[in-house]
Amino acid sequence: MNNPRLLAGALLALLPGASVCSHAQRVYTLEEIFNAAETGSVQLRPSMAAVEEAERQIEVARSERLPDIDALLSISYIGDGFTTKRDYSDLQRAANPHLGTGLSLSVRQPVYAGGAITNGIKLAELKSTAAAHALDCARDNIRLQLTGLYLDLYKYSNLNKVVAANIVSAKEVLANMRARYDQGTLLLNDITRYELLLENLELEQIRINNTLSILNTNLVTIAGLPAGSTVLPDTTIVSRVLPSSGRDWWQSEAAMNSPSLMLARTGIDLSRRNESLVKSEFMPKVELVARWTMDGPILTEVPPINRNISYWYAGVGLSYNLGSLYKSNKKLRLSRTATRKAMEDLDATRQNLMLSVNTDYTRYLESYEELKTRTKGVELANRNYHTVSTRFGEGMALITDMLDAANSKLDSEQQLVNARINIIYCYYKLLFTSGTI
Repeated sequence: MNNPRLLAGALLALLPGASVCSHAQRVYTLEEIFNAAETGSVQLRPSMAAVEEAERQIEVARSERLPDIDALLSISYIGDGFTTKRDYSDLQRAANPHLGTGLSLSVRQPVYAGGAITNGIKLAELKSTAAAHALDCARDNIRLQLTGLYLDLYKYSNLNKVVAANIVSAKEVLANMRARYDQGTLLLNDITRYELLLENLELEQIRINNTLSILNTNLVTIAGLPAGSTVLPDTTIVSRVLPSSGRDWWQSEAAMNSPSLMLARTGIDLSRRNESLVKSEFMPKVELVARWTMDGPILTEVPPINRNISYWYAGVGLSYNLGSLYKSNKKLRLSRTATRKAMEDLDATRQNLMLSVNTDYTRYLESYEELKTRTKGVELANRNYHTVSTRFGEGMALITDMLDAANSKLDSEQQLVNARINIIYCYYKLLFTSGTI
């Protein structure tokens, strides 16, 4: 099998109990984790709902172009009236028809609103764009968080192997030490000290296994994978050939793709569109008006006429809010201030972004240098351990030398594992900062 995931799946199927849990334990690539989070992550749903809400707001804003149609049907009881002289004397009852009805239909079609409707639509569209950029920011943050959990899972899996190998080695050394104790060439105190080392290694293995359980639970939950899933990291991730693009290329990518930068640019557009919306308050409003009505009885006649009267009219309505002359100018100054602030926010965001790209790129290069150092450190630690082990077996080294050599070997191997994973994390951090993760 050339496919490592298929090979891993076949090996899992051969393990005891694999038939019971194979559906919940398998190798996931980091891209598969990302795809799972796209549809299953609870933490992304609020941002997705915000995008949908913003799209609905566009529909609401566009509906302002449609005519307003009002229909009214009323039924009322009309009581009797009375008449008096001008000095309120000579009260006489005036009988009225008691059943009153009203029926009317009116239509108002906006023709010109000073740009309020158009600017309202554009404002809603910009808010939808801003919601989409905010979703991209949330998505990138989730992906970086998942990357950290995934690589930590890989790191601790490897650390578990390192500690397990050191436990096996420590047990072999203890067996040799006990043999030498039986021969009378070693003190019991030396065995006790090495047993303490073994106990610490076994405790470290318990801690690592607990950490693996926590990391897996967090990763499965945030990614929205089925409950009870066990993620096995793709071991080929550390053997990938990563791009070697320069600093300028990464900064250019960030300038084009960073969601935070796009969100800041949209903020300026929103502020400017809000200015236009405020300016529309200074303009008159024009609309076409048509109305038909039929009311009864006719109470304006004396005596009242128990009949319905109907009339209709159509024309053009012109309105102007005089209050805007002394209110909207304050709103306009506020909007212009908000625009200047949005522009300052964009400059600050761009500067922080370039600084972050520079920092992440430098750390990315540094991670390769660290790997070289850690690789050499493992080589030297192993050489020292074998030398001290040989000398200890010949009675030419103290138990403290053996303990120091074992601890140095374990520490260097753990640092090498961390260095390999750190390269991948620094690369994905660079992808995150540039908006291309």
